[in-house]
Amino acid sequence: MKFLLLPATAALCLAGCMVGPRYHRPDATPQPPPASYKESPTQVQDPGPWKVAQPKDAMLRGKWWEIFNDPELNSLEDQLNINNQNIKQFFENFMAARALVAQARSQLYPTIGTTPSISRSQSSGNTGNLTATTGTGGTGTSTTTAGRQTSLFALPADVTWAPDLWGRIRSQIHAAQYNAQLSAADLENERLIEQSSLAIFLFELRGQDALGKIFDETIEADKKSVELTRARFETGIDNEISLVQAQNALQSAEAAGANLGIARAQFEHAIALLVGTPASSFSLPVKPLDHAPPAIPIGVPSQLLERRPDIAASERSMAAANAQIGVAVAAYYPNLTLSATGGFQSSSLTNLLSYSSRFWSVGPSVSETIFDAGLRRATVLQFEATYNANVAGYRQTVLTAFQQVEDFLATVRILSQQIELQQEAEKSAERFLELANARYYTGVDTYLNVLVAQTTLLSNQQNLASLRTQAMTASVQLIQALGGGWDRSQLPSPAQVSGRITKSEIEAPNKQ
Repeated sequence: MKFLLLPATAALCLAGCMVGPRYHRPDATPQPPPASYKESPTQVQDPGPWKVAQPKDAMLRGKWWEIFNDPELNSLEDQLNINNQNIKQFFENFMAARALVAQARSQLYPTIGTTPSISRSQSSGNTGNLTATTGTGGTGTSTTTAGRQTSLFALPADVTWAPDLWGRIRSQIHAAQYNAQLSAADLENERLIEQSSLAIFLFELRGQDALGKIFDETIEADKKSVELTRARFETGIDNEISLVQAQNALQSAEAAGANLGIARAQFEHAIALLVGTPASSFSLPVKPLDHAPPAIPIGVPSQLLERRPDIAASERSMAAANAQIGVAVAAYYPNLTLSATGGFQSSSLTNLLSYSSRFWSVGPSVSETIFDAGLRRATVLQFEATYNANVAGYRQTVLTAFQQVEDFLATVRILSQQIELQQEAEKSAERFLELANARYYTGVDTYLNVLVAQTTLLSNQQNLASLRTQAMTASVQLIQALGGGWDRSQLPSPAQVSGRITKSEIEAPNKQ
């Protein structure tokens, strides 16, 4: 056994050595982020009616959708977090990534195995006078082996250990840990996408309900206009053209109102899919959109790098690629394998475990590739290129994040101004219709002016309802661009993803 202690001691001394580059997170952008967003109200000369949350609420936390104070939205989001199948799929991918960490860690330890065996054999009877002599000093006994049957019982144990001299296994473990963190960030990013889609679809559906309410009111007004023009036509005050125009306006409004059902049904079915419910058994009550988006805390640009799960995932991909370079560099160095075999072997089962039946062997072996035609060098270059590509992808993700935030900040701000202007236009259209009706009833103008006024008012009301819907969905998109209620502190650490996967974690998606 002393023969094995020397290489084992040397292996333990070298076990702390790791080859390959150390990982340092590169700069996300060529220059530090600015102190505030370009499109924030503090930077825009005329932000209009749009306001943001106070500094004490600089970041959303947890259930970000609760900022809308909508009980129905809260209930649907809770159902989505339990039943959404896309989220479950990403969760299982995370569990698989954690299992790969355990697989990589297992290589640090010795492999122990056993191969018990029983064999019975008979030698040939045509081997002449072959004899086997037992004893010493020529006083033993001789036995003939020709045609003899023998048995052999063996109970061996094999131990093999390849110490991680150059950090190859530890680099593999680090890569697996970083990939597991990447998978966790992907899970949170998918969760944010599904949550945002649900909120957007719900507000779009309610926008359709708001349009439906407008058309219902328009149809009722048009019906009264038809009755009035028919009475005026029958009494000879007006002509048939006015009656036909009124009837056509009513029919057009009824047709357009019926068409709204298509989009509403599709949004309702999309919500059913998100919450994991068959569309055939899911329905939502009619509830017109009637409130403005809340003031959203936007924080400062430097926080964005810590708040978006897609940025965290991209950064972890760089760390994993860097660890793979270490694995490739370790291939240049020799591999040491320590092995030992021992156990019991006997021709008699009753003597198998006796002291005299023992056997053993120990010894190290070293392997080194002398010539590989540039394979190792090409492998290192491959992973270096992969790392550099991931750095570019990380920086592109960060730049895209800033673009999205600025886009939706501008969208929300400009829509708030446009809604204010559209409300004034709607009031003007209502006044236009009042004047046109008065002039028609007194016989000053024909019904055509009333029809123009009705069409103008309906168009303005539709535009206002659509703008309010856009404002609500843009506010959700802004929250999504800011990372929702997530931040990097919620990303599991390497130690956490390396922990043993419990039964409760495996069953977590079905018990949330």
